[in-house]
Amino acid sequence: MDEIRELIERWVVAVHTGDLKTVLADHSDDIVMFDVPPPYDGVRGLAAYEETWPGFFEWQASGASFELVSLDVTEGSDVAFAVALLKCGMPDETAARRLRLTIGLRKLDGRWTVTHEHHSFPHDEIPSSVASSAVRSVLDNWTTQTAAGDLDGLMEAIAPDVVSYEHAGPLEYVGRDAVREVCATGLETPASFTTPDHTIVARDDLAVAWGIDHIASDGVETRSRATRVFQHTPDGWKMIHQHLSFPQ
Repeated sequence: MDEIRELIERWVVAVHTGDLKTVLADHSDDIVMFDVPPPYDGVRGLAAYEETWPGFFEWQASGASFELVSLDVTEGSDVAFAVALLKCGMPDETAARRLRLTIGLRKLDGRWTVTHEHHSFPHDEIPSSVASSAVRSVLDNWTTQTAAGDLDGLMEAIAPDVVSYEHAGPLEYVGRDAVREVCATGLETPASFTTPDHTIVARDDLAVAWGIDHIASDGVETRSRATRVFQHTPDGWKMIHQHLSFPQ
């Protein structure tokens, strides 16, 4: 087990320093690697495996890290495998992000040899349908919160650095506090706010919603064009931009 651990630790250091000879050492001629980038059916053979590294080394030299975080080894008489987590990325990417690594080994000619590697990052893409539903809930909540005069509730889904183009006032309102003042003024008169026909398109951590806002106050309904951009954060979906206008 110590032999396998030392082999992998040596490989990790070699990857980080761009030492191709050591990276290739202890790998079988028929190595199969499932890597993060394509091809989807894997890289097969030592020559093909070797060709994957120069581009990675170039990126690595730009300031990225490749650092072992954890390593667990299970060893049999002639077959073994190891699972590991590594920091792999630029400094601003590695605080929580981890590269997952599985290594399969066989004992060939009396020494442990890597016959398989599988590298991956967790898939953190948010399904479009899930994101669209969540943004739809934000819009529906605004309807409820407007009816209740709940200013704090309205602001929950507003990003701190939001930029809003409103119907009137200055050219732009920048920041949550500025938008809060606009919302507070709007709530001074009881009104209803609905977005019945908004289209929502979402991909990954961004979503765009557009349509016609319906605002009713004192028996008069006003319709306004609206485009809103949302970003997913650890605290949920937040509006980062809003553009409202009336036709001229």
